[in-house]
Amino acid sequence: MRERYARMLETRGVAAVEELVIVGGIYAAVSAWTVHFAATRPELAISNLIAGIAIAVLGLCMSMAPERAQDLNFVVLLLGAWLIVSPWVVARTPDTGVVLSNVLTGACVCLFALVAGGMLMSKRRT
Repeated sequence: MRERYARMLETRGVAAVEELVIVGGIYAAVSAWTVHFAATRPELAISNLIAGIAIAVLGLCMSMAPERAQDLNFVVLLLGAWLIVSPWVVARTPDTGVVLSNVLTGACVCLFALVAGGMLMSKRRT
């Protein structure tokens, strides 16, 4: 029992980072309405909504079982990269607010996924 509790405490920091992934996913999902580009760029709003929901759900799954989440970190990293490039792929001429919102959100999601993956890799080595 003590060994199991010690393993749970080791992955506690990873779960905290994964909760930041959930927050990033929620923001990505609602960013079209907070930055007010849902009416002018509905295709990008749908893309952000789908990617944001997927990131939030994956973050929730990763925070519930962080020891099994290393493979999901790669998927979150890809979705974060999609958030970065989606203004130019989906909307050919994006506005400044759209670009800043997506690039910053995507960069944060990528950073959180890399940090959590690095923490999990260092835990596995020890």
